Amino acid sequence: MPAAITEEQNRLDREALLDAAERRFYERGIQAVGMDEVRAASALPLKRIYRFFPAKEDLVVAVLRRRDRRWRGDLAARVEQVPDPRERVLAVFDWLAEWFAQPGFRGCAWVNAHGELGPSSEAVLAEVRSHKRAFHDQIAMWVHATGVPVAEPVFLLAEGAIVTAGISGDPAPARHARAAVATLLGAP
Repeated sequence: MPAAITEEQNRLDREALLDAAERRFYERGIQAVGMDEVRAASALPLKRIYRFFPAKEDLVVAVLRRRDRRWRGDLAARVEQVPDPRERVLAVFDWLAEWFAQPGFRGCAWVNAHGELGPSSEAVLAEVRSHKRAFHDQIAMWVHATGVPVAEPVFLLAEGAIVTAGISGDPAPARHARAAVATLLGAP
């Protein structure tokens, strides 16, 4: 009889599975990547994968949820180092510019997932909406601290920069959006 799988091994296997799925979904698209490819990349048997996630949709939601925590956490860690509220808001766009310039940048994982599955998957749509609300709330909190009531335009400029950079493959939209936000916020 095989040895029981420990909680630690479950955690490690689940993380390896999420890493493999996230990398492939982001690089090639969710629908283009089959579960056999995820199995091969994670080195886990399909039976084990389906114990973690009974359906591919469950795996997609878990990937998006984990990516959200990491993505927004990385953004907050960078932005909250900046003491001045106005400069903190502008730091959002500096962080975006760095993200856009990373090798393999393919735009917003949530917009991509919505484009592929949003119309047919309530669970994916809910996760995408949750991420966008949370990102909006982060932006609104930082903008509110400036005392200038421009949270909505700042959020839309960030979203527009992300989509435009994803399509164009050029990090310049972050710089252009930053300049527009600096104008909205007024002189320091």
